[in-house]
Amino acid sequence: MNMRNQWLALPLTGGLAAALLTGCGTEAGDSADAEDSVVIGMSDDVLATDPGSGYDPGSWLLFNNVFQSLLSFPKGETEPQPEAAEKCGFTDKATKVYECTLRDGLKFSNGNDLTSKDVKFSFDRMRAIKDAAGPAPMFPMLDRVQTPDARTVVFQLKKPDATFPSKIASGAGSIVDHSAYDKGALREDGEAVGSGPYKLDSFSEDKAVFSVNPDYKGTAKVKNKGITLKFFHGDQKGLKKALLDHEVDVAYRGLAAGDIADIEKTASKGSQGKDINIVEGSSAEVQHLAFNMKDPVAGKRGVRKAMAYLIDRDALVGEVYQDTATPLYSIVPAGIGTHTTPFFDTYGARPQRAKAAEALRADGVKGKVKLTLWSTPTRYGPATDQELKAVAEQLNGSGLFDAQVKSVAFGQYEKDIKAGKYGVYVKGWVPDYPDPDNFTQPFFGAGNVLDNHYENSAITDRIIPGTAAQRDRTKVGKQYADLQKIVADELPVLPVWQAKQYAVTNGDVYGLESCLDASTVFRFWEISKA
Repeated sequence: MNMRNQWLALPLTGGLAAALLTGCGTEAGDSADAEDSVVIGMSDDVLATDPGSGYDPGSWLLFNNVFQSLLSFPKGETEPQPEAAEKCGFTDKATKVYECTLRDGLKFSNGNDLTSKDVKFSFDRMRAIKDAAGPAPMFPMLDRVQTPDARTVVFQLKKPDATFPSKIASGAGSIVDHSAYDKGALREDGEAVGSGPYKLDSFSEDKAVFSVNPDYKGTAKVKNKGITLKFFHGDQKGLKKALLDHEVDVAYRGLAAGDIADIEKTASKGSQGKDINIVEGSSAEVQHLAFNMKDPVAGKRGVRKAMAYLIDRDALVGEVYQDTATPLYSIVPAGIGTHTTPFFDTYGARPQRAKAAEALRADGVKGKVKLTLWSTPTRYGPATDQELKAVAEQLNGSGLFDAQVKSVAFGQYEKDIKAGKYGVYVKGWVPDYPDPDNFTQPFFGAGNVLDNHYENSAITDRIIPGTAAQRDRTKVGKQYADLQKIVADELPVLPVWQAKQYAVTNGDVYGLESCLDASTVFRFWEISKA
C-alpha cells in the first residue's frame, strides 16, 4: 500500500510558550453570515487536483472539500456516515458485497448530474490509471463496481473487508464527472469538477481559490463565503510574517514552535500578535523507528529490546517538540479503537539500563553496540534530525551503545531502505482512515510500507484477515490487542510519538476545533470569520 506521508501534520518544534488555547471560539462561529472569504496559509503543497493521483495531505485537503465521497467522517467521529449516498451497507453475511443508494438530485459544479455511472467511472479510472502517487493501492480487495440503476452502486469485493466503508469515505473515494475526466489519463490543467461543498475557481503555484458550490447536496453546512488557500512551500518564516501582517487568517501545517513563541511574545506586548489564538486538536499521525530484521546489528532482538528499554519518549517530545507531540506506546495510536499500551507495559516510560544490559547479554552481544540511526532532514519535519540525535545521546548515555546519526535526502533515503542498506531508520505515517486496520495492515506482510523484512504469520494469516472480516468493529479488540503485544515482543518497529494537530488564527476566526481530529479531514465549511 502507498503511504500518504508526503508531510506529517507535524509537532511544533522549538521553544513554544506554555499556554495553548484549546478549542477557542467554539460557539461564536456558528453564524453562516461570514463577511469575507477566509484566507488560510499552509506550508504544504497541493501536489494534485485530480483524485486519481494525489496521495499527499495537501491534495486530500482539496479533495475533501471539492469532491464528494459516498460516505464521509462527521467532525470528531471515526465511523463514516452517508454523504453523497443516502444509505450504504453490506448486503451479505460474508462482508463482500457493499451497496449504496445515491441521494436524489446530486449535481457536479459544472451542472451535470451525478449518477451511479460517475461513481463506477471514478473507481474504475483510479484503479486503471494506477498512478504511483495515487490511492489505487488502497483497493486490492475491490473486484468490480456494478450499477443496476442510476442511483444504485454495488461494490463486489474479492475478500471480506469490513473497513471498506472507511476507505471509500476518504479522499480516495472522491467522485468525478465521467464527462470531464479522461478514463485513462490524469487531468493536468489544474482544474477540478466535483460535487462537494466548494468549487475550485483557480489553482496556481502560490494559491488556490475556492467558492461555495450552490448545487451541493450533502451533510456539510457551510459557514463562510469562500476559502483562499495560500501556499508557502515550506517557508515557515514567510508564513509567520503573513500571519502577523494579517495577510492570512489561519496558519495551518507550518508554523514552528519557535515562531509561535515569538508571536506570543509579540502578543503579550500588545502589538502585532494581540489577536493570535492557537487551536490544538487531536491527531492520529505517528512516527516510528523501523528495524531492518535482516541487519546484522538491528536484526538482533536483544539490541532492539535494549533500545526499547533506554529511549525516553517523554524527554524527546519535551525537549525536541516542546510537548506538541505525545509519547506513543503502541502501533495503534490513542484515539483509535483497540489502542493499548504494550510498549509502556513491557519496557516502561523511563530508561532502565539494567534491563537493557541484560537484554544484550541474553542475546550474546558484547561490548558497546555500534549503531547508525538513519534520518531524512525534511520529509518528516525539520526536527527529525534533531530528534534522532537526541535518541543517539540517550543510547550513548547508557554506556551500552556507540550510536551516530546520518541524514540523507528523501529520494536516496527511500532507495537505500528498499535496498536494505539501513539497520534503524525513521518512518512516519499519516492515516488514510481512522481504523486500527490502517495502522496495522500496511505495516506487515509482503510489500509492507516499512520495507523491514519482518514476517509473522499470526499477524498476516490470522489476525489481519480475521479483523478485516468483522463488520462490528467493537468486536476486534482482542485480536488487535494480541497484534499490538506481538509487535511489542518482537520489535519490528519502535513507536516514538503521536502528533497533535494545530492551527493558528488571526482575529475573529472560528470553527478550527472542528477541523482537527483523528479523521485528518480539514473541513473548510466549519470555518467562519466575524
